[in-house]
Amino acid sequence: MRVSATRDVAIITPWYPTRQVPFGGAFVRAMVEATATVRDRATVFHCDGWGAPVSRRGDRAIVQAHQALLTRGVRKTTTVTGADLVYLPVPVHSGLSYAEAARRHSAALGVVLGGRPIDAPVVHGHVGLRGGWTALENARPDARVFVTEHATFLPAVLRQPDSRAMYDEVIRRAAGFFAVGEAVRSVLVEAFPQHAERIGFIPNPVDFGVARQRPVTALRRWLYVGSLNERKGVALLLEAFARCRADDPGLTLTFVGDGPLRASLTARAAALGIADAVTFAGFVLPTAALELMHQHDLLVHPSRLETFGMTVVEAIAAGMPVLVTRCGGPEETLAGIEDAAGGLIAVDDDPDTIVAGYRRIRDRFPEQVDLRHAREVLADRYGYPSVARAHRRAWFPDPAGSGPVPVAPEAALNSME
Repeated sequence: MRVSATRDVAIITPWYPTRQVPFGGAFVRAMVEATATVRDRATVFHCDGWGAPVSRRGDRAIVQAHQALLTRGVRKTTTVTGADLVYLPVPVHSGLSYAEAARRHSAALGVVLGGRPIDAPVVHGHVGLRGGWTALENARPDARVFVTEHATFLPAVLRQPDSRAMYDEVIRRAAGFFAVGEAVRSVLVEAFPQHAERIGFIPNPVDFGVARQRPVTALRRWLYVGSLNERKGVALLLEAFARCRADDPGLTLTFVGDGPLRASLTARAAALGIADAVTFAGFVLPTAALELMHQHDLLVHPSRLETFGMTVVEAIAAGMPVLVTRCGGPEETLAGIEDAAGGLIAVDDDPDTIVAGYRRIRDRFPEQVDLRHAREVLADRYGYPSVARAHRRAWFPDPAGSGPVPVAPEAALNSME
């Protein structure tokens, strides 16, 4: 197998932090930052879908204008660790299949590249179609293409016949295909049992470099970080907080993030008489989010579904215990350290489940919660050095070895030595 002497990497992603959405694709930026030690140069191509309700005729006109104007407006900037960043908008609209959206992403990148392939021996796409397909269609013939899947909406992708067929091709053509956790991998293996041996694990990296100066002493200041939508369970969180605050008026809750439920949550907090105890911080930069984690006592994350649960791991890295639902990713990331990290609760529609979970952690804290141990375990699993080594083994294998074999599922967390 040919291994290039240069260690340049191109990263294709539909999500990356922007000024408007600073949380978007934070896990991709973390991957760029974590892998700085194992590659020479990186270029991130952020293909950002811009959607609007338009007619078929209007859509054709937009696509034509977009292709004509795209090369005039695209500029190369820099991102973390000095990596190059190329931002390019991609016109999409409701009703497009995921496969068609991927073709548009691929075509837009082709326009920006001037019809030439990406000049890198390794190309890594995030999510199977908009990242993976786009990477495969624009990579050099001798390049090795890898894909990481994160998406919670993966089942919806695979329900579309054209998207499912494209996804099958992506897995078959990629040099390595990775899921961030079993919640993602199980969906893919069920859909494509013929590719089961090709689908491995590489988790999202989390920075454990900034320690909390003062440890948590009481679980009074609650924090939620994420989108304000139905899937995240934020309405249930507000109801549960109101019930807990009735017993302890000193409790506070901060929502970090934004979304369609913000107005209704604000109104409900007022109706419950707790508006003075609830703060809506909106979107903040990752550095500000970390500072808020250092200022709060407990992360409460009642999501309905997570493929990894990066915010949960970030909170423990920041020295906070967590109360989180068993919604897929978190029970995997916290396996073996559930009690040390805080506590897990069931996914249901009863706020009292959150209330009971909080009271259990409160009654156990701090004697029966071992955040230092939880942090050490998670740093070994998901810290930058561990995840960087996993990428290095895939991207730049020993020439004497057998090449980039995906991490076996049963060994995923133990093999990042």
